[in-house]
Amino acid sequence: MPFRFIFLLILFSTLNAYSQLPKGFVYVETMIPDIKLEMRYCSDNNFVGKPIDGYNAEVIIMTKPAALALKKVQAVLKKKGYGLKVYDAYRPQKAVNHFIRWAKQINDTLMKQQFYPTIDKRHLFRDGYIASKSRHSSGSTIDLTIIDLKTGKVLDMGTPYDFFGKSSWVNSSEINKTQQENRQLLQNVMLGNGFRNYPKEWWHFTLRGEPFRNQYFDFPVE
Repeated sequence: MPFRFIFLLILFSTLNAYSQLPKGFVYVETMIPDIKLEMRYCSDNNFVGKPIDGYNAEVIIMTKPAALALKKVQAVLKKKGYGLKVYDAYRPQKAVNHFIRWAKQINDTLMKQQFYPTIDKRHLFRDGYIASKSRHSSGSTIDLTIIDLKTGKVLDMGTPYDFFGKSSWVNSSEINKTQQENRQLLQNVMLGNGFRNYPKEWWHFTLRGEPFRNQYFDFPVE
């Protein structure tokens, strides 16, 4: 098959994928080709213990303004020998609904020891770990961490991603100095490039002035 034909086929496929997204949304990897991803909700490595509804492919979808701001973050980190690794970005409402159903199944505690060892599952709604709406569904919120480009390893942030508990709070006193410094690096670079944080989750950031605030989309991640 001629190389030119293959190139055109790939280009057409990319453009076709773009056309399936609502206006204002983009695939982040096309704007930041060297960004790393580990889309947890496409796998069983998450607090539910199985792939989540609405996650059909390991791709990062965000609003274009959020992706542009993230590109600036990546550029700043690369100068320091670091890069970004994304765990979740746009999240369809059907995924949030999956979380809600799971939270109501009190006896399903398959992943408790890994993600919420000290939390009673009955209190997930009360304590704000599960909600009926998510900022992620508006398209400008992202969950991420920092990796060392030389080793490819994530920096030690003190807790795993999606760990429910006070040790995941940005300013937790339950972590050591190195972990605090790593969290502060992430906070500084994200807040310095247009994002605001969520104090109870060191990995969670939302674009300031997000274009679809309080709009909750439900198209699949694919």
